[in-house]
Amino acid sequence: MKRRLSIGLAVVLLLAVVAVVVWGRGDDQPQDQLTTVRGVIGSEKQAFFTDPRVVEAFAKHKLKVEVDTAGSRQIATTVDLGKYEFAFPSSSPAAQKIQRDRKVTTVHTPFQSPMAVATFEPIVQLLEADGAVREGAGGYQVLDIAKYLELSDKRWDQLPGNTAYPARKNVLITTTDPRESNSAAMYLAIVSFVANDNAVVSSAEQEAKVLPRISKLFLDQGYTQNSTEGPFEDYLSAGMGKTPMALVYESQYVDRLIRADGSIRPDMRMLYTAPTVYSKHTLIPLSPNGDRVGQLLATDPDLGRLAATFGFRTTDPKLFAEVARDKAPADLIDAVEPPSFETLERLLDEVKKQY
Repeated sequence: MKRRLSIGLAVVLLLAVVAVVVWGRGDDQPQDQLTTVRGVIGSEKQAFFTDPRVVEAFAKHKLKVEVDTAGSRQIATTVDLGKYEFAFPSSSPAAQKIQRDRKVTTVHTPFQSPMAVATFEPIVQLLEADGAVREGAGGYQVLDIAKYLELSDKRWDQLPGNTAYPARKNVLITTTDPRESNSAAMYLAIVSFVANDNAVVSSAEQEAKVLPRISKLFLDQGYTQNSTEGPFEDYLSAGMGKTPMALVYESQYVDRLIRADGSIRPDMRMLYTAPTVYSKHTLIPLSPNGDRVGQLLATDPDLGRLAATFGFRTTDPKLFAEVARDKAPADLIDAVEPPSFETLERLLDEVKKQY
């Protein structure tokens, strides 16, 4: 009898332990019960997709999302999309091309980010003195691209009264390689709009008109990197001496401000370009499960809040406003659309020939 009681007690204790373990797992899903969905994305979203909180948020919907990275231009032209269930470039022109080529009727744009310039207070003061930096309509500082184009033929040491940064190099924004990177293509969209008398480039004549001006902005930089993380990391680590102005996604800068990890120092500033262009992260579903990923990114509040913590402006503006607070303006008024994919491609190809 005692032996039976001991066995019974042991069974009860074992069941209690199992119950505690299962209860403690909460919403965790066994990996073999998750549906794997593979996609190809722009590299600036990799940190978001690999964040454990994002992985867990998808797991609650029984999804395991795996991603490869490529440039938006590559995703639209050379990547074999047959291996993936969704494509997620950072450029609306690239997304439109994929949508046309794959005959997809539904797309999702769960978040976006305007282009900006990461710089330093002494540089801001120099540019203010030359009329290139001013206050925008929303109270934030902007870099006037028309004034910037006038200055870009000068060296820093030629600016009147410049004792803060008398460098013997041109007044140029550091960008990525226009042959490979979406952020450089967005920069081309901005400067071509201004060089085309404040109109989107839409004809062969207009392309020929703006090409000499915009090519010089890239070629005079010398070596350029193929990912926006490159110049941004140079800006953060090497400082004003190497990178006085770097083209970035607003999300990159705001992400660091939200982290409050000390990487954004007191003398660092973010300027919005006037005009700016929004990099619209557009997901093109290539299967029902890919469509489900897009729907969740656009509608799930947990994923929306997490995207906002990475500095992305989401479909619900309140989420970004709650996270960013005074770190970024709620709205940017002076924003323009990029040219069509075909126009961008022709301009980029012409720039490429000059390297």
